[in-house]
Amino acid sequence: MKMTSQTVLGSVITIALFVPMAAFATNGYFSHGYGIKNKGLAGGGVALPQDAMIAATNPAGMVMVGARMDLGMAVFSPMRSYSATADAAGVTDGTVCGANCPFTIGGNATAQSIDSENEYFLIPHFAYNWVIDPQSTVGVSVYGNGGMNTEYTGGQAQHNNGAGTAVTTSGTFGAGTAGINLEQLFINASFANKITAMSSWGASAIFAYQRFKAEGLGTFQGFSTSPSNLTDKGTDTSSGLGFKVGIQGDIVTGTTLAASYQSKIRMSAFDKYKGLFAEGGDFDIPATWTVGLAWKPSTTNVVTLDVQKIMYSGVGSVGNPFIVLISPSGCAGGATNYCLGGADGAGFGYQDMTVYKLGYQWETSPDWTWRVGVSTAIQPIPTSEVVFNILAPAVMKEHLTFGFTSKMSGTSEFSLAAMYAPSSSVTGKNPLNPSQDITLEMTQYELEASWGWKF
Repeated sequence: MKMTSQTVLGSVITIALFVPMAAFATNGYFSHGYGIKNKGLAGGGVALPQDAMIAATNPAGMVMVGARMDLGMAVFSPMRSYSATADAAGVTDGTVCGANCPFTIGGNATAQSIDSENEYFLIPHFAYNWVIDPQSTVGVSVYGNGGMNTEYTGGQAQHNNGAGTAVTTSGTFGAGTAGINLEQLFINASFANKITAMSSWGASAIFAYQRFKAEGLGTFQGFSTSPSNLTDKGTDTSSGLGFKVGIQGDIVTGTTLAASYQSKIRMSAFDKYKGLFAEGGDFDIPATWTVGLAWKPSTTNVVTLDVQKIMYSGVGSVGNPFIVLISPSGCAGGATNYCLGGADGAGFGYQDMTVYKLGYQWETSPDWTWRVGVSTAIQPIPTSEVVFNILAPAVMKEHLTFGFTSKMSGTSEFSLAAMYAPSSSVTGKNPLNPSQDITLEMTQYELEASWGWKF
């Protein structure tokens, strides 16, 4: 079995590194949950360890699940679109913002609505937990942390040619097919130790790997510190290291309290896109924390409640506002540190995000366990940040989930989880031409299956 688990681990890592996987995730660009049982509870369960994927949520739980392996695959379907109203004001001279501002998506008299391509993605996961002794375990898990993907073909944009004349060119931003693709992979090595029979702590070392590409953004070259490294440079990669720590324990009989914290992961720069992301291509992974309860009113029923905080504002390329590009005291006024790629360069303007997750799990027999869940949050995109977030429309607010586990034998089980995120949208003014409104919209579905083996 040892050789088999090593072979599976190597295969999953190879697939994860070299096959396109994660698309746009659900809480901002983070996944709504990790591990199929947690996903059935709307991503909750920091205080309810049930399989080896708990390391992705709370490494303290690994010592509570015993020796086991979990392997699965999700089919994720995000349906992204944007629409822009017609603008009757016309494109005037570019004395404030330069040749590319004012800027109208679709054109002065033309409304525009485009759906993104690519609506199906495969996301694998793998986890293995080894028991060292009755008090401690070590484990490894591989999973997609999140990502974002858009590809808008067709459309047009109207902008200034620098001499007060309107020019219409093809593409969402007037530079052909527009979109981005970001994929994040985590490889998590964990250690967990029991404090008492019902309490434990754990820690994980995390290796993170990212892939990114952008296209169709050439219209913004005048706002970049490195115009030749802004767009259409193919796929670039970056990597970095971080950690996660966690603790859990019963506060009264039948009620477990748990908390975990994941550090900000400082990634190497995307050199090919040092003219797009702030700080010369920097795209770190923001810190997160989670606290939660698992309450067991009976031996066959569990209620989970989690609160998760994602600190997007702590990463400049994610949290910096778009307006610094066109402000007279910003890039447009000659302050190059506010230009794309600059030390304080414009980003997606994401705000920090707090997510509330409520789940319910019940057993109908020794062989069948069922799960439902709902999560809610305020999406991280302010109405002032709609232009750049055409590329990254992280507008989801609610997630509804369902799942089950069926024991196939004394040592194996099959689990399934489904997620539906109802359509959500945000509408705001185009800061490059305030007479135009832009709406971002998305709906999401996910279906995941997983096998678990106990040893």
